[in-house]
Amino acid sequence: MIHSHPRISKAVIPAAGLGTRFLPATKATPKEMLPVVDKPAIQYVVEEAVAAGLDDVLMVTGRNKRPLEDHFDRNYELESALEKKGDADRLAKVQESSDLATMHYVRQGDPKGLGHAVLCAAPHVGDEPFAVLLGDDLIDPRDPLLRRMIEVQEQRGGSVVALMEVAPEQIHLYGSAAVEATEDSDVVRVSGLVEKPDPADAPSNYAIIGRYVLDPAVFGILRRTEPGRGGEIQLTDALQQLAADERIGGPVHGVVFKGRRYDTGDRGDYLRAIVRLACEREDLGPDFRSWLRRYVTEEMQER
Repeated sequence: MIHSHPRISKAVIPAAGLGTRFLPATKATPKEMLPVVDKPAIQYVVEEAVAAGLDDVLMVTGRNKRPLEDHFDRNYELESALEKKGDADRLAKVQESSDLATMHYVRQGDPKGLGHAVLCAAPHVGDEPFAVLLGDDLIDPRDPLLRRMIEVQEQRGGSVVALMEVAPEQIHLYGSAAVEATEDSDVVRVSGLVEKPDPADAPSNYAIIGRYVLDPAVFGILRRTEPGRGGEIQLTDALQQLAADERIGGPVHGVVFKGRRYDTGDRGDYLRAIVRLACEREDLGPDFRSWLRRYVTEEMQER
C-alpha cells in the first residue's frame, strides 16, 4: 500500500552538542567541523541528505556553532583569490558546500536532549514527514541507507528508524528495538524501544543508529514527553509511544543496515574512519595504503 503524503524534502541535523570527548580540539571549533580526511564531518552528512533527495536542510545548533553556518555559506574573498590564481579545482571544492542544499538554522538554546532538538524543528518542518540525521554517524555513500528508509516510509507510512546489529555487550550504548519480521528481509516492524538498556534487559541486539524518517505526529508526543534517561527529552521515548499506539502517527519500522558506517563520535573510531576513507580515495589511496603497509610491518617487527 502506497501512502499519500507530500514528498519528503526536509532533513533535520541536530548539531548543538559540545563535543566534550574531543577536547581540547573542540574548545573553539565545533566537533562537526573536525575534518574527516579533507572535509568536515558535517559536510558528509549534508551530502548524504542531498543524495537521498532532501534539498531543504535545517541544522539545529547552539552557541559557538557559527563556523557551521560559515562553511555552508559563500566565501567571496577566498573564491576571488582562488579564481585569480586560476586554481579551478580548489575553487570548485570551496563552492561545493555552499551549493549543496538550501540551508536553514535554528538554535536549540537549552541542551535538553535529542528529542528537544528535534522538537526545535517543528515550526520549519510543519505537518509533513521528515528525516533526521545525526552527525556522529557517517554512512558510506555507496550504501544508500537513507534512500531506502524514505522508500519504506512511503510504502508503509509512519516512522522508520535505522537499525544495526551490535554485540550484546555494546547494546547499552544505544537505543534497542524489539522487532518482528516482515516480508522484506531488510525491514522489521518495531514493537518497542528502550534507550541504552542494560544488556540483560535489552529486547534485542538491534541498535538504533543515527538515521530516522519521522511522521510529524512525533512533535505532539515530544511536547508531552518528560525528561528521561540523563535528564534529557529522549527521542527514543517518543518513538516508543508511536510504536505502542499506531493511531497516533502510524507504525514504526526499522531498516536493518549491514553496510559501511563510520562512527566519528568516538576518538578511536574517528581515527579509523579517516584511515578507511583515505585508503579508498583514488587520489590519496595508493600512496597512503603503501605507507600504511610499511608502517604496520615495521611496527610488528619492532614488537
